[in-house]
Amino acid sequence: MFVFLMAPILAIVPLSFSSGAYLTYPLPGFSLRWYEDFLNSPRWMLSLKNSAIIGVASAILSMVLGTLASLGLAQWKSKWKPLVLALVLSPMVVPVVITAVGVYFFFAPLGLTGNYLGLILAHTALATPFVVITVSATLQGFDMTLARAAASLGAPPIMTFRRVILPLILPGLASGALFAFATSFDEVVTVLFLAGPEQRTLPREMFSGIRENISPTITAVAVVLTVISIGLLTMIELLRRRNERLKGNAP
Repeated sequence: MFVFLMAPILAIVPLSFSSGAYLTYPLPGFSLRWYEDFLNSPRWMLSLKNSAIIGVASAILSMVLGTLASLGLAQWKSKWKPLVLALVLSPMVVPVVITAVGVYFFFAPLGLTGNYLGLILAHTALATPFVVITVSATLQGFDMTLARAAASLGAPPIMTFRRVILPLILPGLASGALFAFATSFDEVVTVLFLAGPEQRTLPREMFSGIRENISPTITAVAVVLTVISIGLLTMIELLRRRNERLKGNAP
């Protein structure tokens, strides 16, 4: 772990017989030049922007679709409910490469390859199950009589959801949105099949760099992604504790 975290800031010694630079051991020193290279590179910045755009859009769509699915499944009493739930959660179980191939053959005739819309829809399908799981878990402790009471007092469905249901499921909803964003931000297999040159995401750029030109900038990007992941996990833990306090299970 120490080597992984420190590798991006190690100095690189250019070799006279090569046009590039290579890692040498023993390590000659420390440097932040590869973080600077990452921040000043139009190629890396474009991939970061693409990852942010696709991740945020996928998280929003997943949040909406996952919440609607969770609310419907929570109130649906049918023998087919386990089957439908398994279908909704199947993107978490099916290998990503199989999903990516299937999505490619489905999207290609529709002209949804090589553009942002296709990537956002594909990532939404992969991320929605995380929202369904977190929101469904929150709804387990929700008393549906509160919604029925609001309806009996004349509140329309939208107001009932906004004033009664949403405040109570918000921690689970936010946790699911963070999981959805992390899933999209880290996804590379679907991007390999669907993305065009202008939609290269950060993981896709790292994958290409490892295959074509090993650069210490990649490890600098890896540290940035690690920091982002730690931040997301911290936010999820804070939301989990807030949810427990709302349920009265924590002091």
